Amino acid sequence: MYQVPTGWKFFGNLMDAGLCSICGEESFGTGSDHIREKDGIWAVLAWLSILAHKNKENLDGGKLVTVEDIVRKHWATYGRHYYTRYDYENVDAGAAKELMANLVKMQSSLPEVNDIVKGICSDVSKVVNADEFEYKDPVDGSISKHQGIRYLFEDGSRLVFRLSGTGSEGATIRLYIEQYEKDPSKTGRDSQEALAPLVRELCPHPVTTKPSIFLINRLD
Repeated sequence: MYQVPTGWKFFGNLMDAGLCSICGEESFGTGSDHIREKDGIWAVLAWLSILAHKNKENLDGGKLVTVEDIVRKHWATYGRHYYTRYDYENVDAGAAKELMANLVKMQSSLPEVNDIVKGICSDVSKVVNADEFEYKDPVDGSISKHQGIRYLFEDGSRLVFRLSGTGSEGATIRLYIEQYEKDPSKTGRDSQEALAPLVRELCPHPVTTKPSIFLINRLD
């Protein structure tokens, strides 16, 4: 498995080299090695194939297996990764850069970070690692730096801060929040409910107090 920066081109290199045959991104795009781009039609056909297989014994009028049935069974067996993304747009570029620099600086003292975390929300797991993601392409050897500031928690949760677009119109800070849940009794919750402890941990910063956009993974 390869973890790459934002940008489909990184998947393209892996697929052209025969190192990857299926890929996906956090904003729900997915595809295979038949094309160097996300392919919604392929994704729909893949799900239709799964549904056809799961319902091959139910064609005589029995209750059909739905996508929700399949996903909830998967969660019950393997657990669920709750995910949301907050986009803070048109942030003052100078303040955004200052925020990111401070987040990097904090990584040098995780005990201090954990003191802050516990002081805000005691039911959040401990931060055990932190870094600034850097990717070395296994195909061409190119290195992509400053691809996200990551805080990794003991229970598998993580926070990732990424800065983009620092031109005259302001910057965009993207905050990715993810948490793994293996308890089957807790895998059916709304993402915002499940991630509330991690969200509460994030004190509003002077650059902004409210996200412009937020994405969630949900099953309605």
